[in-house]
Amino acid sequence: MEWMDPILTIITRTLGAYIVIFFILRIMGKREIGEVGVFDLVIFLMLAEMAVISIENLDKGFFFSIIPMLLLLLIQRFTAHLSLKSQKAREILDGTSSILIEKGKINEREMRRQRYNIDDLLEQLHENGIQLVQDVEIAILEPTGKLSIFEKKNKPLDIFDPIIADGVIQQKTLQKMGKDENWLVEELAKQGYHDIKSIFYCSLNKDGSLYVDLNNTIQT
Repeated sequence: MEWMDPILTIITRTLGAYIVIFFILRIMGKREIGEVGVFDLVIFLMLAEMAVISIENLDKGFFFSIIPMLLLLLIQRFTAHLSLKSQKAREILDGTSSILIEKGKINEREMRRQRYNIDDLLEQLHENGIQLVQDVEIAILEPTGKLSIFEKKNKPLDIFDPIIADGVIQQKTLQKMGKDENWLVEELAKQGYHDIKSIFYCSLNKDGSLYVDLNNTIQT
């Protein structure tokens, strides 16, 4: 039954590719699987593509097809060793961490450099049980994309949604508070703020005053 030969070949190659990739990932280590950096992500994507090619390309021998996979493993092991020996190499291969919040102040320039918007930031804070930016001592965007958040001690207990986000008044928040825009404008004016668009983030403190973080990327 000649028609069975290609099917058996594909089954054999699929199992072989699975074993090879499993072997490679085990050698690469658990850290790379759990905390994928940009360089490792490229390796994984290339491995997946090469596995498909090794299964579909029946004209070439299977062992010939897995040579590029083994070469990728050697490259990854070399770069991993290089990263252990050189901080500069780590920065090039893995990237560096970025401080997005420090002592309750948002670093808008760094957020824009990392293509990180205010909604992304607030979502990450909420997922970590934090509602107010001013409750954060420091928030670090790790090279893996994870946001590490450290809260301030003795933070306020009251929780409110942002009143202004990226220069836009959040009407739903005002409605929850039973306030309107006129109240907001008056309160901001008392603190010396007259341009809503210049405010990157605003929320209510425990004592009822407004916490304001200006957008320092706006040219004055």
